[in-house]
Amino acid sequence: MAQSAEFQPLDYTRYDFKDPETYKVRTARGLSREVVNAISDLKSEPEWMREYRLRAYEHFVERPMPDWGPNLDELDFDAYTYYANPLAEGDTKKRWEDLPADIRNTFDKLGIPKAERDYFGGVGAQYDSGTVYHKIREDLSKKGVIFTDTDTALKEYPEIFRKYYGKIIPYNDNKFSALNSAVWSGGSFVYVPPGVDVGIPLQAYFRINAKNVGQFERTLIIADRGAKVHYVEGCTAPVYSTNSLHAAVVEVIAEPYAKVRYTTVQNWSKNVYNLVTKRAFAMENALVEWVDGNMGSRVTMKYPSVFLKGRGARADILSVAFASEGQIIDSGAKAVHSAPDTSSKIVSKSIAIRGGQTSYRGLLHVAKGATGVKAAVRCDALLPDESSRSDTYPYNEIHEEDATITHEAVVGKIGEEQIFYLMSRGLNENDAIHLILMGFLAEFAKELPVDYALELNRLIQLEMTGAVG
Repeated sequence: MAQSAEFQPLDYTRYDFKDPETYKVRTARGLSREVVNAISDLKSEPEWMREYRLRAYEHFVERPMPDWGPNLDELDFDAYTYYANPLAEGDTKKRWEDLPADIRNTFDKLGIPKAERDYFGGVGAQYDSGTVYHKIREDLSKKGVIFTDTDTALKEYPEIFRKYYGKIIPYNDNKFSALNSAVWSGGSFVYVPPGVDVGIPLQAYFRINAKNVGQFERTLIIADRGAKVHYVEGCTAPVYSTNSLHAAVVEVIAEPYAKVRYTTVQNWSKNVYNLVTKRAFAMENALVEWVDGNMGSRVTMKYPSVFLKGRGARADILSVAFASEGQIIDSGAKAVHSAPDTSSKIVSKSIAIRGGQTSYRGLLHVAKGATGVKAAVRCDALLPDESSRSDTYPYNEIHEEDATITHEAVVGKIGEEQIFYLMSRGLNENDAIHLILMGFLAEFAKELPVDYALELNRLIQLEMTGAVG
C-alpha cells in the first residue's frame, strides 16, 4: 500500500482573518448586573425584557456548571466581553454597500452576498454582537413572511415575540440558556403566516471577529398552521491564542401541519467554546427537521431537540460531527414523545481523526399516554486512526408498551482493502480516503444547499490530507 502524504493541517485561511476592532459600542469586560443593565439600556428595551435578563443573570450565577460532558474548567466568564457592536445599536443595513468597508469585505470573502443572490430568499449577517445586515426578498415580504433580527422583532412585533420568547427554552433550562437570556444580542426572528410556503431558504451567518468576545444570538422561528420554511445558518471565527465563547439559544415552533427545517454548518475556529441550546415544539401533524453539522470549535456541546406535542407530529434529526486534533465535539439529539402516534428518526454520523474526540449524547423519551409511537436511532462513527475516540451515550425512557423503538450503533475504520480497491482504479491514496469519507457523510451532504455542500467537501478533503497511513 502506498505511503500517506506528509501531514498538512486544515487550510483555515478563508476564515482566519481579522478586522480592526473599531466598535461603536462595547461594554466593559466581565459579567455583572451592571453589564446586563447596560446591554438593556443600549437596546432601549421594554421593562419586561430587562427584568427577564436580570432574573436569568441571577439564575446563571447560582446554577453550577454541568457535572457531565466535556471539561469546561478553562472557561473564565469574567474574561469575555459580552457586547461589542461595530455599528450603532439598531443601525442594521439593508444594502451591503452601506456597510463599513472592512465589514463588507469580511462577508465578501466568506461569499455571503453571492450566496444571497444565488440561493436564498433572505439573509441576515451578525458580526460579534451586532446584526449588521438583514434583508428579505420583496415577494416573500408581500406574503406576510417576517424575517428580521431578533432585537428589531422585540420592538416591531411585540405581541408575536412575547407569545413565544422563552416559552420553548426558559432561562432556567440550563446554565448556558441562562447566560444567553441575560446577555443575548442579535439572532434571527422568522414568522411564516398560515399556509405560506417560503419555498426558498432563508440564511443567517454569524461571525466572531474580536478577541475574547462572546457571541450570544437568540433565534426564534415560528411556522404558523400549515406553513413551510427552511432556515440555514453558518458560523466562523478567526484563530486566536485565547478562547472565545459562543452560547446561542434557538427556539422553533411548528404549529399544526407546519414544516420547519433548520440547517446548521458550524465551522468555528479551534479556540471557540460552542455551547448551544436548540429546541423545537412540533404540534399536531407538524414536521421538524434538524440538519446539524459540527466541523469546528475547541469544544461543542449541542443537542438539537424536538418535543412532539401534538398527535401525528414527526421529528427527523441528522447530526454530523467531525473532530480533529484538539477538538471535542459532544453532540447528539433529543426526541420527546408526549402525544400519541408521533414518530422520530435520529441519525448521528461522526468522524474523529488525529486524537479528536466525538460523542453522541441522545435522549429518546416516550411519555405515559403517548401510544403508537415509532422511533429509530442510528449512530455511525468512523475512526481512521488509533489515537482518536468516539463514545455513545444513549438514554431511552419508554413509558408505553406498544412503542416501536430501534437503536443501532456502529464504529468502523477505513479498511486497507477499500483504499487498495480505489487505488487500483486509478485514484491516489488521499483521493481514495476522501471518497470513502464523503460516502460516509453522503446522507448529510445531500441535504445541504449547494454552496454548503461544496464547502463541506473542500474542508473534509483538506483536513484528511495525510491523516491515514
